[in-house]
Amino acid sequence: MFEFYFWDWLEFTVRWLHVIAGIAWIGSSFYFIALDLGLKRNATLPKGVQGEAWQVHGGGFYHLQKYNVAPPNLPEDLTWFKWESYTTWLSGFALLSIVYYGGADTFLIDIEILDIAAPLAIAISIFSLASGWLIYNTMCKFFLNGSQTNLMILLFFVLGAVSYAYVQVFSGRAALLHIGAFTATLMSANVFFIIIPNQRIVVADLMAGKDPDAIYGKIAKQRSTHNNYLTLPVLFLMISIHYPLVYTSEYNWIVAMLVFLTGVSIRHFFNSYHAGKGKPYWTWVVTAVLISIAAFLSTYRPDHLKVDSLNEVKFEEEYGELINLAGVTEIVSYRCAMCHAKEPLWDGLHIPASGVILESQADILKYAKEIYMHAAVSNAMPPNNLSGMELEERLVIAKWFENVKNKKKSTAKDELQN
Repeated sequence: MFEFYFWDWLEFTVRWLHVIAGIAWIGSSFYFIALDLGLKRNATLPKGVQGEAWQVHGGGFYHLQKYNVAPPNLPEDLTWFKWESYTTWLSGFALLSIVYYGGADTFLIDIEILDIAAPLAIAISIFSLASGWLIYNTMCKFFLNGSQTNLMILLFFVLGAVSYAYVQVFSGRAALLHIGAFTATLMSANVFFIIIPNQRIVVADLMAGKDPDAIYGKIAKQRSTHNNYLTLPVLFLMISIHYPLVYTSEYNWIVAMLVFLTGVSIRHFFNSYHAGKGKPYWTWVVTAVLISIAAFLSTYRPDHLKVDSLNEVKFEEEYGELINLAGVTEIVSYRCAMCHAKEPLWDGLHIPASGVILESQADILKYAKEIYMHAAVSNAMPPNNLSGMELEERLVIAKWFENVKNKKKSTAKDELQN
């Protein structure tokens, strides 16, 4: 029992740290991007100063200046923005290890997608994150003096290939999370291996009385631009694990690619606005269209998940008597209640999974929508289908919920009372 509570609180604490660090990293990143784009230039600025900005916050005024390379003399109390990025990645990897590596058989692997051993799945996960950085870093070096637009297009297709590969190996939930982790690894590695080291070289040159090479700033600018456009998609992918419509969709990897495009369209609007280049509102139309397509793909159900494909007449004959509250309660009790009970029967569980109890008809009605979404519209539950829920049972739940939804609200209450 103590071990269960320990791991539960460890996961909660690490997740909390991950969210806090992510807010700090994204907040500082977005702030400096807006600051950089909004710098004003005038003839009175000192030599070597690219621009300045006046800002007000918290009742105080701030006067900020940015140098093209570096000031002639560095202050002793120079602030480095790096630990926000490092802490976000480290806490994220720790969370990945606790939830998906520690619970690989439940959350990382889906035997209906690929039946592999947990150690192999974990090895693929770690290898993909590391090799992804090596490939991406090579691409960036090759395109340093080339078209950055072409590099971004190539990066998009690389992310598409990686996304497709992930959904062929891991569960839908783990696949989308790994797409986000893969991208976040590129972003944090940019800071750790490129941006901060280049800044240290510049500082060392200044302290040695040398003129820093502008190439280091060019390289850092390339990587920070990528981080700028990848941030919003990473956030979407990280929270997608709470929305089974997204990660259990047959087209989940295409949804991920559409979200990457929305990251470009949304950031283009704000980048243009902060740079004083107007407000391209058309980007919001593009974003709305992309999200609408993603939403449609997430709700589309292939033919093999429809009753018609199973012979509807035969289905009604064999399962018709279950398409009621009592029948659904029987299915849920058999397939779900071992985890969703006041005293769970599943090994390692000491409290109801996610705090959801499904032991009575009243419980079923209370969580009817959630059961429909997680077990009928999608196959998110049971995780990895550990209890072996049949397709026909999922269809029974779907038809019952849809029948109740189409009737008067009092029907469900009357059914319960009867």
